[in-house]
Amino acid sequence: MSKFELPYNQPISPNKKVIYTNARIIDPESGYDKLGSLLTIGDKISDFGENITKPTDAEIIDCQGLVLSPGLIDIQVHFRDPGQLHKEDVTSGSQSAVVGGITTVVCQPNTSPTIDSVEILNNLHAKAKEAAYCNVRTYACITKGMKGEELTNMKALQEAGAVGFTDDGLPVMNAHVMRRAFEESKDLNLVISQHAEDLNITNKGCITEGEVSHKLGVRGIHNISESIIVERDLAILEAVGGRYHLLHVSTSESLEAMRRAKEKGLNATVEVSPHHFTLSDEQVLKSGTNAKMNPPLRSEKDRLALIEGLRSGLIDAIATDHAPHDLASKEKPLQEASFGIVGVETMLPLSLSLYHQEVLSLKDLLAKMTCNAAKIINFDGGVIKKGARADLVLIDLNHEWKIDTDKFYSKSKNSPFGGFAVKGRAVRTVVAGKTVFEL
Repeated sequence: MSKFELPYNQPISPNKKVIYTNARIIDPESGYDKLGSLLTIGDKISDFGENITKPTDAEIIDCQGLVLSPGLIDIQVHFRDPGQLHKEDVTSGSQSAVVGGITTVVCQPNTSPTIDSVEILNNLHAKAKEAAYCNVRTYACITKGMKGEELTNMKALQEAGAVGFTDDGLPVMNAHVMRRAFEESKDLNLVISQHAEDLNITNKGCITEGEVSHKLGVRGIHNISESIIVERDLAILEAVGGRYHLLHVSTSESLEAMRRAKEKGLNATVEVSPHHFTLSDEQVLKSGTNAKMNPPLRSEKDRLALIEGLRSGLIDAIATDHAPHDLASKEKPLQEASFGIVGVETMLPLSLSLYHQEVLSLKDLLAKMTCNAAKIINFDGGVIKKGARADLVLIDLNHEWKIDTDKFYSKSKNSPFGGFAVKGRAVRTVVAGKTVFEL
């Protein structure tokens, strides 16, 4: 029986002591990996190690040798709040997140209205503080109304708590506007995150261009739709400086562009979503519109390139692009159905396949969902150290189970992973020192 508690409207006492014993404590940033105990007091980590002092008045949680890691950080989610609350909201989305071991999310600003003003940003933060199960951070729009024409007031939005800027859902097509975005954000030390897609090349395509699109007789989306924007953005970055983050990379060509940029020393980072390194476009033949997302599932060659990018360290982070849709939005012909799948409850088990297949060490895998992700958004989390946030996840690496979309806590169930056999899951999620989910 799963248990939930709200962390914000009933905050933990600042003197509350909890000690996690018999835990395999892993801090990906420092490389710490030892069996021991961890003590939290209030919302902070007070101490951890093999032989720490255990207060007699502390609540004791026996971790039974399971992995105790920093809470996962998903830097790309769509909680549809405000504007499409029938698909998701801050409460349902964050509840779904903590089931997946995620303690911090970054909401995308393509809501209705878009998050392009301090007022709208403040409203979302206020709602999250009252009703969220996890930490909620937010990108703000690069351009007003996501129209790609006029920049938002980036400084004011930063002061209101924006962790970066993106028009995710749409690319910034105008190169001059993109240049100005880099220039404006440079002094703020905030990242510009791009949904890389040349809309003219996409030309209303619905899945990747290839054998599957030809077989189904639908318009495809060529790889260069993504990579041509990545190449352009990196050229602007090199010319004017700033910080660039590529959202949900899907093609080998884009990865090569990012490799060259990093070799030049440019401040560029890249994330990948689990569906892109787990599935190829062949999944569309099995799952139909539940395997339709943007960018689309690509070829097996691209999928393998993404896995190599993760293994080599070229790809910095894993993020879900959690995109909930109601049944009506998906029960349409492939060409007309909405893009996107839900992902926060499946990020950890799907990613753990890379560990079980010995593609990545557990430390390196967790880094991509904790400390690496935190650095991209300047977030003071994703680590286990004294005085750090007591945001934690307890992981059973060997828990074998089948994904059942009907049991998702998200309002939406649109996922191609129903019935997939996976190994590993979160069994306890702790936010600000308080258990918010327990399996």
